[in-house]
Amino acid sequence: MGKLALVAKVTHVPSIYLSELDGPRKGTRQDAIAGLQEIGRRCRDLGVDTIVVCDTHWLVNASYHINCAPHFEGLYTSNELPHFISNMGYGFPGNPQLGKLLAKAANGLGVETLAHDATTLAPEYGTLVPMRYMNADRHFKVVSVSALCMAHYLGDSARLGWAMRRAIEDEYDGTVAILASGSLSHRFAQNGQAPDFAFRIWSPFLEQLDREVVRMWQAGEWQAFCGMLPEYAAKGHGEGFMHDTAMLLGALGWSEYDGRAEILTPYFAASGTGQINAVFPVTPQDGRAIPAPQASAGAAAPAGRL
Repeated sequence: MGKLALVAKVTHVPSIYLSELDGPRKGTRQDAIAGLQEIGRRCRDLGVDTIVVCDTHWLVNASYHINCAPHFEGLYTSNELPHFISNMGYGFPGNPQLGKLLAKAANGLGVETLAHDATTLAPEYGTLVPMRYMNADRHFKVVSVSALCMAHYLGDSARLGWAMRRAIEDEYDGTVAILASGSLSHRFAQNGQAPDFAFRIWSPFLEQLDREVVRMWQAGEWQAFCGMLPEYAAKGHGEGFMHDTAMLLGALGWSEYDGRAEILTPYFAASGTGQINAVFPVTPQDGRAIPAPQASAGAAAPAGRL
């Protein structure tokens, strides 16, 4: 019935918003903004009506959660970096119907998921920053999915991604894009050193690890990447323990995915972390390789946030 038209890994670093404002950072993230705008343009060309954002800034401790309120509107200040994002306005329609279908499909695959439509819960900036540049005219409906998962298996997140694809293609009458909103390595600069690392990765090890991952994505080495994802998430300080990336790959077919990433915004550094905008072509898949809950590809997230 429906169509999954576009899947992408996107950056949401708050310095993107800061680069709009007058001051020493103005214009310094134009390449990231251009990449987000290009993804938005492609979504329009493909007839996308709803963007589902797997948000690594939405922390949850039990179950998976989907924010599918009918409408979102407000002013946002980051509790994490209020000197970067303060009183940022946002507004766009939601999609309760799709959110409920996503949760139903996930529960049907044994991944406990709750959809919230009658809620005052506001989106986090992992959703708000990309939407600022992709959806300024409120053209797209938006659904946000929790992806900072504190007590979850990566295998479950991959199954959630596959369930979302099944819900879209089998039950939804429309066209959808899925975004994994999160960084590669996510080791912030030590307190007091952030200005020195505004445009640098925290360590040579993390930079080389990230660059090898990007190469694997471009080469289509998905068997190898899916196998290393749990260790990469831990040792590479992956944002949100890389649950957004597991959801992305689950939607694409996990280790059986046969596409190659297209890099729109080349790998860049922000406050010590590694960032990118990349599109992953959606190819036909039957889902046989999606890992079962608690499978080896779904090692438990370590306690605490990396």
